[in-house]
Amino acid sequence: MARDLTALFDPKSVAVVGASDDPAKYGHAVASQALRAPGRRPVHLVNRRGGTVLGRTAPTSLAEIGEPVELVVISVPGPGFEAAVDDALACGARAIVGITAGFAESGPAGLARQRAIADRVRDAGAVLVGPNCLGIADNTTELYLASDSFAPGHVALLSQSGNLALELQLRCAPHGLGFSRFVSLGNQADVTLVDLVEDCARHEATSAIAVYAEDFGDGRAFAQAAAAAGKPVVLLTAGRGSASARSAQSHTGALTTSSDVVAAACRDAGVELVATAREMTIVLAALHAGSRTAGRRTAVFTDGGGHGVIAADAAEATGLDVPEFGAPAQEQLRALLWEQSAVGNPVDLAGMGEQDPRSYATTVGGLLTTDEVDAVLMTGYFGGYAASNGGLGGGGAALGEGERQAAREIVTHWRATPKPLVVQSMYPQSPSCRTLADAGIPVFAATEDAARALAAMTGSQVATSPRVAPLPRAATPLKDAGYHGVRALLSAAGVPFPAAREISDEAGLLAAAEEFAGPYVLKALHVLHKSDAGGVALRLADRDALLAAYRDMDARLGASAYSVEAMADLTDGVELIVGVNRDPRFGPVAMVGLGGVLTETLHDVAFSLAPVPALRAEELLRSLRTAALLAGVRGRPGVDVAAAAAVIERITAVAAAHPEIAELEVNPLLVRPDGVLALDARAVLA
Repeated sequence: MARDLTALFDPKSVAVVGASDDPAKYGHAVASQALRAPGRRPVHLVNRRGGTVLGRTAPTSLAEIGEPVELVVISVPGPGFEAAVDDALACGARAIVGITAGFAESGPAGLARQRAIADRVRDAGAVLVGPNCLGIADNTTELYLASDSFAPGHVALLSQSGNLALELQLRCAPHGLGFSRFVSLGNQADVTLVDLVEDCARHEATSAIAVYAEDFGDGRAFAQAAAAAGKPVVLLTAGRGSASARSAQSHTGALTTSSDVVAAACRDAGVELVATAREMTIVLAALHAGSRTAGRRTAVFTDGGGHGVIAADAAEATGLDVPEFGAPAQEQLRALLWEQSAVGNPVDLAGMGEQDPRSYATTVGGLLTTDEVDAVLMTGYFGGYAASNGGLGGGGAALGEGERQAAREIVTHWRATPKPLVVQSMYPQSPSCRTLADAGIPVFAATEDAARALAAMTGSQVATSPRVAPLPRAATPLKDAGYHGVRALLSAAGVPFPAAREISDEAGLLAAAEEFAGPYVLKALHVLHKSDAGGVALRLADRDALLAAYRDMDARLGASAYSVEAMADLTDGVELIVGVNRDPRFGPVAMVGLGGVLTETLHDVAFSLAPVPALRAEELLRSLRTAALLAGVRGRPGVDVAAAAAVIERITAVAAAHPEIAELEVNPLLVRPDGVLALDARAVLA
């Protein structure tokens, strides 16, 4: 159930314990901010020495106030924190903000103290932000309990870094972006990132949620909260390197890095994942514009060839499409432009703007109305005529005024259509560009920023509803994690395998050969990456070939057991890999891709949180670089992708229902025109 954080964001009264007149102390900064809205609610500045703080009489304790206090900020030395928490709860506090540091971040002893404090707070029915945080602010309720002020707006900022929060504020200001709320996450001993995302999703004054997090806590719960938020969530995170994959025992584990897991969770939840504070600002500015589209067909519009081709490259680098226009769109543009203008996409005025600045507006209007365009990226000199008294060729006030009029007309065209429009200009601060920005059209100085902004306003995250499948009820734990035990587990779930029998001597081998006809496959069991070790023999035509292969393999490897299997028909088949790796933060994460012995070499894989519904599995398969193989190439027929997707759903559901399995893998999963067959499987227990 969602937690009630009303006392945190709109308390009836506030006390700052550790308030100080010393500017070097954090209690001074928070106290100064708390007094910015003295008429909104009672604010008490508590200092154990008494006297005055910031010109106000300071009680020496919360008890001395003589009345309940709903929200208490604690900024005292570490040894006194527990006592301050107890005093806050005793005076009726329903919410506590812990500035004090020295808890979980300091080691096991600090973690134990932190857990004990959080238990006391929860037992009292209160909530705790922090400890080791930098405060909170809510501009909509005039609550200012952080060291710095945040310009009002509609973005809720949840951050584990104070400096990054300040940088974001500086970067957002030129785009007219402000903040509804700010919360420094701290150690999340009680109130978690998930709690805050859920509360901000319900907050009417918040239109977007910006998150900087190093510790997700329950990553899957974060993804589920973001998917259900009903408003954009933009995530900046750190520590997405590859070190976590080094100790993995399966192909799946070796190919799954922390960055893959976070990216998969964000795709499933519809979260915009960014790499820097600058990129976060760009995406927030784009989302603030409001226009979003499911399509990626982008018109690049310029007044100079160089800007056009660079912008087209930048757009395609972000995943946008810049297709050549068909005859109808080109004819429509020809009627608007002069003869030397390029109309194929990029669209280039080719000097027409210097003769008639309003040609920018008519062209934008034409592009926004054509059925061949989902979004428009305008790039180049627009803004320069009003900024430089007529532009490079002169022209004086007339060109400048014409450009300003064009800007007003562009706004009118844009407001008449739901399609996104983003502008890159050499003169982003010019009067013409400010007209666009003030109306809500994102304007950037850098081409790559404009392209990234447009990508945030288009594509698959808009086209489909976010989905994070719930985890199934835990099944009876797997006892036999050997090859045939894993086969049996998957077979019971409907995953098809060839006939097989486990053997340990020649007598068992010959008995297996009597059970099903050749050709045969012989595998050495309990050997890691058995193909590399020479532990797999294929296409053994008859029992004599099978026996010879067994004697050779046993002499070389001396495995404790072997598997005799019917050889599958590989004709026209494509080998896939399907694996699930259990991440400590996000739970089971599925990987699908091109399989077989070259899996790690080709590294053509895609990820999603498990379990993966069949429809999502099919999307993953079609997103692979080698997806064309599935449709059939060079005279080969296409394979049964729907059947493969159904089996992927079954495999990932099994893994999700078995928390004792750290890694589960089917490689290869043979997909043919007439169906699917799992040819090998393994599991690694946690």
